Order: sequence, then C-alpha cells, then structure tokens
Amino acid sequence: MSDTTTAPGARKALKKVYAPTTLAMRAVYALEYALFWSVMTLFRVLGLRRASDLGGWLARKLGPMIPVTRRAQKAMARAFPEMSETERDGHIRAMWDNLGRTVAEYAHLDKFWAMKPGARIEIGGIENARAAIAKGLGGLFVSGHCGNWELMPRCIADIGEKGTLVYRPPNNPYVDAWISEKRRLGLPTMAAKGGDGVRAIIKTLKENAFIAMLVDQKANDGISVPLFGRAAMTSPTAPTLSLKHGAPIVPAWCVRLPDQRFRVTVYPEIPQPNTGDRVKDTYELALALNRFLEERIRENPANWLWLHSRWPKN
Repeated sequence: MSDTTTAPGARKALKKVYAPTTLAMRAVYALEYALFWSVMTLFRVLGLRRASDLGGWLARKLGPMIPVTRRAQKAMARAFPEMSETERDGHIRAMWDNLGRTVAEYAHLDKFWAMKPGARIEIGGIENARAAIAKGLGGLFVSGHCGNWELMPRCIADIGEKGTLVYRPPNNPYVDAWISEKRRLGLPTMAAKGGDGVRAIIKTLKENAFIAMLVDQKANDGISVPLFGRAAMTSPTAPTLSLKHGAPIVPAWCVRLPDQRFRVTVYPEIPQPNTGDRVKDTYELALALNRFLEERIRENPANWLWLHSRWPKN
C-alpha cells in the first residue's frame, strides 16, 4: 500500500457522480476534505504510535470543552446513577482519548491485522466464530462503537471469511471516499445506507457470507427497546435479516490495550427465537442485542462512545 494518504483509488472515487451537484456545496466539501486530508497526512507521517498518542492527547484536552460532551455526561449519569460525578468525568475523558486515537489510527489501518506474526489484534473466543461459520449459513457479526470499531472487518477477513461491511457514510462524499478506501483493507465489499446497500447485504447472505455491522446507534425509524432501563429507538435490521435468512447473529467487542493493540472478543451466537410471531421474535432479538451492549459497556464504560443521541431528549 502507498505510504501517502491519497492512493489512486481514492482520487478516482472523488470523481464519482454522487459528489455534490452545486458549486457551493462542492466548494464547502472540498475545503473540508482539504483540512481532513492534511490532518490525516500529518498522522501518517508521524507514524502509528506518535499519531495515536497525539490524537488521544488532543481529544482529552479539547473534547470535554465541546458542547456534545454534555450529552455524554447526561447519558452516563442516567445509565450509572450510582457512580460519582468525578468517576463519570474520568470515564468521559478516557472516552475522548479513545476517540482521538481511533481517528488518528485511520491513517494507519494497514498496520492492523490478526492471526499473523506481528499482529496488533488478538482474537478471543474464536471458537464462537468457528461454530457460526461451520453452519454454512453465513451470518452477522455485530458490535458497537468500542475500542477501535474499524477492526472487526479485518478480523473477519483474517480468519479467512468473505463478507460485507455495513456502514453509515459521512456527509462529505470526498471524506467518505478516503475512509472507504481504508476500510476496504478489511472487507472489500461495503454497503452504505440505501437501496444499493440493501441489495449488497442480501446478496452477501444468499452467498452464505458474513455481514459486519454496528448496532448501537439510535434509529429514528426503529423499534423501542430498553437499554440501561430506558426506552431506546433500536434498529431492527440485524434481527430482521437473521430471522429472514436463518443467519446466526454473533456479537463481538473490541477493547483497546496499551501500545496501539486491541483485543476483539467473539461471544456465543445469540439464540434465535422461533415463536411464529415475527414481530415478537424481532423484538426479542433486538432486546438480546441491547442486553449484550449494556453488559459490555458496564464492564468498561470508557471503552464505548457515549456521544450518540441514543435516548430521547438526550
């Protein structure tokens, strides 16, 4: 891979027809992309360790001053009412540190792999992944915004499986093109929100391959399912796909370790309900996923991204 942050594939992607149609929009997006590219170039030049350390330091210092931090403070107070304010603030600073490091590490995603010498990713519970693979039905590896959440697709590829990464593209299509090229180091097939993405997902499952997706964001058009004892609009996509295609849902969780290393733990497949009531079964699977998220977050609150508007009026 090129040692610069703009490989030919990314430059070509910038010319795609999905670019903004008005001159003003193109100018704004171009300026945003120029700033983004400059920062990523700096991170690349610094090397992985120094880039990660700088990203973490900047986010620790600046993040708590950004208004969105108040959302994280409110959410954590409601999720952990027994926790002191000082302890919650410590977790939030650590969350910002992890986010800053994760952003900086986008410039170095080619330096992360598992299952080979020099691996920076260790995989725990791989027997759970093997059990799902052995069914021959494909499936869904699901997770949340934890550790460096961009590494799960790489783990799927490194254990020898094919699949599709489901993602929500950034608003800026030029930034999206750059990030997408880095993400393809894990799984080359990607499915963004929209009709083309849905078709790619269905094709993947029909081929008995695997989907990688995050399931912890608010879905305004989803279903209301408890998370930390409060109603949270939850996407039914993973449960619906699982029930329709008979594909197992296998949860995984990424935890940051020292020295830009990570542990991705694969957990046992979530049992698929079969009551004959598809609406009820979808809800039960979504509830099981939220319980999984809650259990992992309770283990290490700082490892999860609290900045999403996960609950109403939060």
